[in-house]
Amino acid sequence: MLLAVFSDIHGNRQAFEACLKAARGLGAERFVMLGDFVGYGADPEWVVDTAMRLVEDGAIAVRGNHDEAVNTTTETMNAEAQTAIEWTRGRLDVAQRRFLAELPMLVEDGDRLYVHSEASNPQRWHYVRATADAAKSLISTPAHVTFCGHIHRPALYSMSVTAKMTSFVPKTGVPVQLLRGRQWLAVLGSVGQPRDGDPAAAFVLFDTASCQITYCRVPYDIETAAGRIRENGLPHWLADRLSQGR
Repeated sequence: MLLAVFSDIHGNRQAFEACLKAARGLGAERFVMLGDFVGYGADPEWVVDTAMRLVEDGAIAVRGNHDEAVNTTTETMNAEAQTAIEWTRGRLDVAQRRFLAELPMLVEDGDRLYVHSEASNPQRWHYVRATADAAKSLISTPAHVTFCGHIHRPALYSMSVTAKMTSFVPKTGVPVQLLRGRQWLAVLGSVGQPRDGDPAAAFVLFDTASCQITYCRVPYDIETAAGRIRENGLPHWLADRLSQGR
C-alpha cells in the first residue's frame, strides 16, 4: 500500500490542497496526518473539516501540540503562536474542537508508529534535532519505522541492532530503501510552514510493500495563503515567513 504522510498543516489550506492533489496524483492509497492541523495559518476550519472527512474515509490522524493548545491553557508558546491559537479558538466550532481533543497521541499500525513529536514521551513535545534525540525515540518502540514531524525540517535517522546511528537529509523525489535490519525515524517537513529554507509544501510517500520512502515537495499559492493571514489580522511575520521557508 502506498501511504501519503502529512505533518504540520497549520491552517494552510492552499498548501494542504496542493499536497493532497499531488499525493493522489502519485497513487497514494491511504493518508496519515501527524498533527498540528491548526496554528499560524488562516484557514483552520477548512483544514480540520478536511481532516475529519479523511479520517471518516480511513485516514490515520494524531494530535499535535497546537491542536492540544486549542483546548487547554497549559500549553506555552511564543507570542505569535499564542496569538494565532487564541484567534483559532474563536473560529472552530464544538465538533471541530472535539475532533482535535479526541485525537490520539500516537498510533501503531503494523510495524509503523505515527506520532507528532517523538515516541519516547509524546506529551512532552520534544523536538528531534539530532541523533541523540532520534535514538531516544527509536529505543522506546519496536516499530520498524516511526514517522514524526513537529520540527518542520525533513530528516531521516536509523539505528542498527548494535545501536549505531545514522542520519541524513533526504533528497526530494529520491526513494530511500528502509532496510529491515535497522529501525528508522522519518522526520517530516511541514505542509503549511516549512522551515528548511524551501518554501514548497512537504510530505512523504511510503510504500509498505517495498519499504521505500520518498520525500516530496509541492509548490503552492503562497501569496494567497499569506494574504489570508494578513486579512485576518494575524501577525504579519506568520505570512512573511511562508515565502522564505523559515
